[in-house]
Amino acid sequence: MHGRDLELGELLAAAESAPPGESVGVLADDLRKRFGAERVSFLFADLMGQRLLRLTAPDEGDRADAAEQIDLQGSVYETVLRSQRQRVEPEGQGGQRVISPVTNRGDCIGVLEVTLQYADEGVLGQISDAAHALAYIIVTDSRFTDLYHAGRRTTRTSLAAEIQHQLLPSASCCEAPQFTLAAGLIPADDIGGDTYDYTLDRDTLHLSITDAMGHDTDSALLATLVTGALRGARRTGCDALHQARRAHEALLTHSRGLVTGQLLCVRLETGTCELVNAGHPWPLRLRAGATEVEEVELAVNLPFGVAAPTSYQLQEVQLNPGDRLVLLTDGMQERGAADVDLASVVRDTRTSHPREAVRAMTTAVLTACRGNLKDDATVLILDWHGPARRDARRDAPPGPAWR
Repeated sequence: MHGRDLELGELLAAAESAPPGESVGVLADDLRKRFGAERVSFLFADLMGQRLLRLTAPDEGDRADAAEQIDLQGSVYETVLRSQRQRVEPEGQGGQRVISPVTNRGDCIGVLEVTLQYADEGVLGQISDAAHALAYIIVTDSRFTDLYHAGRRTTRTSLAAEIQHQLLPSASCCEAPQFTLAAGLIPADDIGGDTYDYTLDRDTLHLSITDAMGHDTDSALLATLVTGALRGARRTGCDALHQARRAHEALLTHSRGLVTGQLLCVRLETGTCELVNAGHPWPLRLRAGATEVEEVELAVNLPFGVAAPTSYQLQEVQLNPGDRLVLLTDGMQERGAADVDLASVVRDTRTSHPREAVRAMTTAVLTACRGNLKDDATVLILDWHGPARRDARRDAPPGPAWR
């Protein structure tokens, strides 16, 4: 059974007409009609990336089962997520289990699992297309339901952790012709106030990484204040220098706390990066073809919120095609994390996608701290591919091996 080609318009219309959160059921109905699919599930990763939660679309008239939790490490699902390649596994008496990545602009949302009796190359291609469509549907549905947000919590979330999570971008990874970025945050047992942020406009990529003083709700509220000030300034067209001033003024006006941070504005046409360093650890950089990881030695201004005459310096760093830039907070370097040779991890993962490099770095820190972090540990990795002509992606400079 080859089925007919995926009718994306019909699928999106059906998903929109269903209640938010029932997209898996809509997709399952479509796959049953076209390919005789016997079972359709969507599995999405929890916040820590350690488990998957399965949402199984029930047959018509049946009730949905409670979400099943599955250990991700060592599973076929981990292989699919990390490789971003579809896998076909034998199932039952001659059946097949097709597992496809559900990914949106590089952000791994989960996997689509379809069990059926027959799947040739044409069917496999259409299931892959359906998984891609599901990614966009879920991103849209998440605006209207907490189903996916709540389902990603496999442990109890404190108020401070809830605040911190809501400050982060909804996607921890983003791919574009000029760059790929990925970030990860391991929260301390007593939330330490780390945040990262990014956004892309027509000609500039904006990045920030911040670390609010203190722990628990005090640091989370301080992080909220500085993140709100930075986003408000950024959305009115401010450059990194003016964003820094707005954040500093907000802390002086409404708080007595301090926040370190780095703010970057990368020009997409040139790779020129303007930045402000407010008391934050230096970034790491690995140049294309280089064998050694270097610290980017920046002038260090005072943290945001220091009640003293303070000025911020706008600095410039030129990114070259093939550069990997690593931003991090002190939780990646201090206490137990100090035992990790971060430069070696960066060097050893140079050919890996930034998602995988982030995973390797955070895993190394978590292992060194024996799972007990005293401070949040955050890393953001930017791979700069180079300027790309808008009318011809193929004219962009060659990227790293993982591309």
